[in-house]
Amino acid sequence: MKIIILDDDPTGSQTVHSCLLLMRWDVETLRIGLRDQVGIFFILTNTRALAPKEASEVVLEVCRNLKLALAAEGIKDFLIVSRSDSTLRGHYPLETDVIAEELGGFDAHFLIPAFFEGGRITRDSIHYLIIEGVPTPVEQTEFAKDSVFAYSHSYLPDYVQEKTKGKIKANQVEQFLLDDLRKGSFERLMQLSNNTCVVVDGERQTDFDLFAEDLLKAASLGKRFLLRSAASILTSLAKLGLQPTAAEDMSQYKRTSQPGVVLVGSHVQKTTQQLQELLKEPDIAPLEIEVNLLRDNPNGRDTLLESTLKQVQKVHSQGLTPVIYTSRSELTFKDIETRLAFGVTVSSFLMDLVQGLPHQISFLISKGGITSNDVLSVGLNLQTVRLLGQILPGCSLVRTENDHPLFPNLPVVLFPGNVGDAQSLATVYRLLL
Repeated sequence: MKIIILDDDPTGSQTVHSCLLLMRWDVETLRIGLRDQVGIFFILTNTRALAPKEASEVVLEVCRNLKLALAAEGIKDFLIVSRSDSTLRGHYPLETDVIAEELGGFDAHFLIPAFFEGGRITRDSIHYLIIEGVPTPVEQTEFAKDSVFAYSHSYLPDYVQEKTKGKIKANQVEQFLLDDLRKGSFERLMQLSNNTCVVVDGERQTDFDLFAEDLLKAASLGKRFLLRSAASILTSLAKLGLQPTAAEDMSQYKRTSQPGVVLVGSHVQKTTQQLQELLKEPDIAPLEIEVNLLRDNPNGRDTLLESTLKQVQKVHSQGLTPVIYTSRSELTFKDIETRLAFGVTVSSFLMDLVQGLPHQISFLISKGGITSNDVLSVGLNLQTVRLLGQILPGCSLVRTENDHPLFPNLPVVLFPGNVGDAQSLATVYRLLL
């Protein structure tokens, strides 16, 4: 069964390996994914960075093209996953509603937000983030206060009622608890119908291994399911085994003996902590981008770009690794649309920086989900890229093709903003030296 993931940023592949990531979704590119020998592939929609209307239009376009591609390849057995953030941020239920309308009818759609590598578990339908060993309901974390995707509930049935504005009541949500998963869910899965909303617990990978086996068995017998999930369930669905290259051996992918570049766009607290630790490493050159200059003086953009690239070239020629990062304070805006539009402005600036980087860099570490998506699709202008594996739990490594016009065979780390401990960014940097 082909497993097709619409990923709202490029970090959903952070628990698998060897599959394709698609940065475009025209019919021919989708057919490349469907023909690939690996049974799972990702379509990087980047919808989390978009306003609701634009996100809806992107998902609609993907679904309509996907129907054409599936027909062209003669594929009838497939599973659709709307992959999103394990801290419950994203366009839900907008994305699953569009998918259901275009590719339905589904017997059920499942919310499965557990992401074990990132310390996110779900128990008794309550979603937790493990902070310094303590399971903390996500409603008590910074993520619940996100300026675009804020929410008030960690108990997933209440979260569903909140996000659907009462269209789905909490008492209408089916719950698959840990005991249900561990005893077996097949018979209950076969009884679902009419796009029932289901929330699924998960405390360890073996929970999902059991559930995925039952889910795929039910799907093979004609049940149609849609998943809204984080990354860990994908490990159990894909069944890819160990990645070919161990994390500690990934320095072999360095393309030159010169320094690499680290690009940091995410501004969540964990990223800031990791950045602070990275800047303590030897042979690092910090280069801060004052993003308020892009807001307050848009006419000065090209001058700022030129001066920044000159600094990058200078420190790189001195044998130092440029660490380019956006200023850490979060700016305020009059509304969500203005904030998202400014995010596009900042990202466009960063992608121009990527295209102007020294061609001899040995690697690129991209920190932040939206930043990483834009690095692949805009900065490097890739159609598809093969995922090599994880350099740290939750941190993917891909590599450009050998005929890339600017950076052939460049290893690129896709490092989510909210993954790892304080030392993780420095650890990845050291692994690539």
